[in-house]
Amino acid sequence: MGRYVYLDNNGTTAMAAEVIDFIHQNDGLYGNASSMHSLGRDAAAGIDWARGMVARLVDAPAEGIYFTSGATESNNTVFAIFRDLIDEGSCRDRIVLSTVEHPASIETAKYLIGKGYRVDFAPVDHEGRLDLARLAELVGDDVCLVSVMVGNNESGTIQPVKEAAAIAHSHGAFFHTDATQAIGKIPVSVKDIGADYLSLSGHKFYGPKGIGVLYASPSAPMGPYIHGGHQEKGMRAGTYNNQAIYGIGKAAELAMANLQDEHDRLWAMREKLRKGILERIPDVIVNGAADAEHCLPGTLNVSFSGAEGESILLYLDMEGIEVSTGSACATGSLEPSYVLLAAGLDVELAHGSIRFSFGRYNTMEDVDYVLEKLPPIIEKIRDMSTRKVR
Repeated sequence: MGRYVYLDNNGTTAMAAEVIDFIHQNDGLYGNASSMHSLGRDAAAGIDWARGMVARLVDAPAEGIYFTSGATESNNTVFAIFRDLIDEGSCRDRIVLSTVEHPASIETAKYLIGKGYRVDFAPVDHEGRLDLARLAELVGDDVCLVSVMVGNNESGTIQPVKEAAAIAHSHGAFFHTDATQAIGKIPVSVKDIGADYLSLSGHKFYGPKGIGVLYASPSAPMGPYIHGGHQEKGMRAGTYNNQAIYGIGKAAELAMANLQDEHDRLWAMREKLRKGILERIPDVIVNGAADAEHCLPGTLNVSFSGAEGESILLYLDMEGIEVSTGSACATGSLEPSYVLLAAGLDVELAHGSIRFSFGRYNTMEDVDYVLEKLPPIIEKIRDMSTRKVR
């Protein structure tokens, strides 16, 4: 096989060389950060440094940063907090989230519905952008939590989270946002958004897997979500994963230093691929928002009429090009993307969608290679499909 092009960075990213080096440089800090001896105190100091770096990345106070295993755990934790409060009768009893949230939120919401909890879903427009008027209609004084992601993992559409948070707060509800896909690509500030909770994962911005963050405002409800020791102010028990925490701290430092350059590079590659596809391949639809203000810079989701997404993915894979047919967390399902269906795309086109997601290690030469290999693949698949119909 010739060239290898990885375009599934929304699924996960390669750890940055700087992060790997930093982890190795600190592999002597293996002490239990809860211990009082020197090695324990040194490990704790490294964790405090990483906490501060992540706090700066999202413009939050360090005391509001809690380390988790990833955004999936963080999202689940927020919903669990309000489930418990509802059970206690100490808060309102309804939750609202958008129809295009990550499965870590959508599936948790479905679970709550199955247990009898009241959950409503706010719709999106044809670009996958939250309908703020409908959200305002849905949110009332019985709502305890509103959850809307910053940027969508499949379409790349950036959501009006600041406005959504204002709607939630106007009714006395708390606001949670999953910022996982946006971190390191666009500025994210809990203060600007007005977020009471924010989730993120290290492996989406060149940090280690298995480490994430839940930010909680000092005024937001929190409770122990893993019981045992006193770690994370008693909220999440368990011995600290020192090296992963140091890694996410270094990744946060890199993300802050490279934010504008990263954004501009990713957008330039995304636009070159978008324009190239539209010039070379007929009958395609670009999903999600069209402009840089409303779309994550590295995400391009395209539907190819008359071609199955799975077939496109496999043919591209044989050429060394790695892409996704949708959310990596939904891989294995033959169902079309619920994100694209929620935006009004028909089932056939949703089945024929491919997500190209760029990252730090992609180049313009990668785009040229995709534009060389993709058109004949689409033509071949469409030709086979037509012959089958005949």
